[in-house]
Amino acid sequence: MARKTGSDGQKTARDIRSAALRLFAEKGYAAVSMREIARDVGVQAGALYLYTPDKQSLLADLMISHLQDLMAAWKTELARVEADPVARLDCFVRFHIRYHLQRIDEVFIAYMELRNLVPENFTRVETLRRSYERELENILAAGQSLGQFKSTDTRITPLAIIAMLNGVMTWFRDGGRLSRSDIETLYLGHVRRLVGLA
Repeated sequence: MARKTGSDGQKTARDIRSAALRLFAEKGYAAVSMREIARDVGVQAGALYLYTPDKQSLLADLMISHLQDLMAAWKTELARVEADPVARLDCFVRFHIRYHLQRIDEVFIAYMELRNLVPENFTRVETLRRSYERELENILAAGQSLGQFKSTDTRITPLAIIAMLNGVMTWFRDGGRLSRSDIETLYLGHVRRLVGLA
């Protein structure tokens, strides 16, 4: 199968990433072949190797890019918020839900396909994940030191909060009883109660 008419290298690279992302999310990494990705994009299977060394590299690249983009977006959001830990906690909850609801496939792959990473790639991905988790840890630690939040385990509590927020991606659908804004407010209430805020 030849390259699609009018396509260029950058577009083909984007198409490969998009196809891999969708197929990995739909079928699981192990069930998707490079040939299937190539067929979806409309190129010969051998052409994929001009853009990625192998399927493992493609998976790692998708996960690493997602986490790098997440951290960059969070830093931009954080720069707009005052230093008060309560304001930053509110911002984190709303940001996390809003950002991830726009990237459900990326979130699914980032958590469900960790088991398929080779150790070197797992370490790279886990380092980025920990950087993001540490942002919430720092907010909670700052709030505790000021007496704003009740004393909780600042390692486990952030993981529990993030797991709860990620749960939204598994069930929320637009057009339901609650809007995205409603979900942000509802979950913010849960998180605030968890850390001892009214």
